[in-house]
Amino acid sequence: MTAANPADAPTRSVAEVVAALEHRYPTAWAETWDRVGLVLGEPGAPARRALCVVDCVPETVGQALAVGADLIVAHHPLLLRGVSSVAPTTFKGRIVHDLIRAGVALYVAHTNADVANPGVSDALAARLGLTGLRPLRPAAPGTAAAGDGRGIGRIGRLPEPMSLTDFAKLAARQLPATAWGVRAAGDPDRVVQLVAVSGGAGDSYLADAAAAGVDVFLTSDLRHHPAGEHLAAGGPALVDAAHWATELPWLDALAGQLRDLGLDVVVSDLDTDPWTIHHPSPLKETL
Repeated sequence: MTAANPADAPTRSVAEVVAALEHRYPTAWAETWDRVGLVLGEPGAPARRALCVVDCVPETVGQALAVGADLIVAHHPLLLRGVSSVAPTTFKGRIVHDLIRAGVALYVAHTNADVANPGVSDALAARLGLTGLRPLRPAAPGTAAAGDGRGIGRIGRLPEPMSLTDFAKLAARQLPATAWGVRAAGDPDRVVQLVAVSGGAGDSYLADAAAAGVDVFLTSDLRHHPAGEHLAAGGPALVDAAHWATELPWLDALAGQLRDLGLDVVVSDLDTDPWTIHHPSPLKETL
């Protein structure tokens, strides 16, 4: 049997792709403060090639233009807060102008993709080999996302117990490389097997990880005082990775969903983490 030629696939409109994404990640599942959905682009325009990115920034916009994408699907919103101008003298305004001029649509799936099952944290958990997944913070009853295993973060088990040091090394190997790398807090010899993960900023879920009785919580953007107080209270060990690195794995699942629609898809591996240099202290052995 001859494999189908992507060029023979039916051309989808932007509106058709949006409808499929919103069936998979309904906008009603997003947090009230979030801004998801179609940001710009003509609904009736063709969508043949998509670029999947964590961040819509000048570098990934340049990549979209270079690969001939008609559509960017991003995780992080470009315009999260209200603006009174998209003048091209601002960096976000320049992005808007460049995309409109090139005829490239922009779509965002953010917290609605975080709570989905499977969603962002499922992809992160899969990188670590976790099984038996359940939400770290289930979607609250009465909300649009409630039920069917949806919620923020995931809890699962490693195939075999290991030390915190070895788990941090595993995370460093399995997650995309960044200058930030991976750091851990807790007894290096602590044995861990029950693991909580949450893609993106996660110190709002420290109490959930502690209440769940996990051995270790992997997330990103952990702050000094919340992390220290969490550990002092006897909470699980912590592993902190770069924000971008914890969310990039989801793009592969997203790409598969878009390919099922007949789109040609490119997954961006451009490192858009803002931290670019990391010098470990010479006084301490690093993981």
